[in-house]
Amino acid sequence: MLLPYLNTDLIEAGCDEAGRGCLAGSVFAAAVILPKDFRNELLNDSKQLTEKQRYLLRPVIEREALAWAVGVVSPEEIDKINILNASILAMHRAVDQLKVRPQTLIIDGNRFKKYKEISHTCVIKGDGKYLSIAAASILAKTYRDDYMLRLHEEYPMYDWNNNKGYPTKKHRSGIQMYGTTAYHRMTFQLLERQPDLFASEDFKDQKCLRVGRHL
Repeated sequence: MLLPYLNTDLIEAGCDEAGRGCLAGSVFAAAVILPKDFRNELLNDSKQLTEKQRYLLRPVIEREALAWAVGVVSPEEIDKINILNASILAMHRAVDQLKVRPQTLIIDGNRFKKYKEISHTCVIKGDGKYLSIAAASILAKTYRDDYMLRLHEEYPMYDWNNNKGYPTKKHRSGIQMYGTTAYHRMTFQLLERQPDLFASEDFKDQKCLRVGRHL
């Protein structure tokens, strides 16, 4: 059973991100403030739940939370500031949107940058320890999955409906065959070996494939 909160007397928001290890797509993060008496036996780290369970829990979280929000950082921003900073920025953007002002934050993981004057505590594997972080992990994951399904309709050759942008064999074979899109993170190792793969400047339209040389 997950713990309801870390700080008994403070308004506490749990934060988590989704999509950090992907080759394509934005990184999403969520911030959730749950009532102190919130309980749900199914709620757990999103990675421990089935897709069906995550989508069943999302409306429950949204309905019963005191406040919740989702922040997004684009692939272009990820390439400029790196994925760690982008993940933290996405959490900041989520907290920015909360309709209830938290007094403290609990963050999944071991790295964070202070958000304004609000205190924070990093919790390694916090999504498996605290309800609010687990709730944030579910919102971040499901909203990002919805986003990747929309991108899949635009670019079905990368199998994003199944891999959600992660570095699977089908995703990388799609990159090798068709090149990259505006949604790919160009600072990531998109192929296992990619010497000068994306050197071509022929395709600069953000709606078009950036086709490079194939291995």
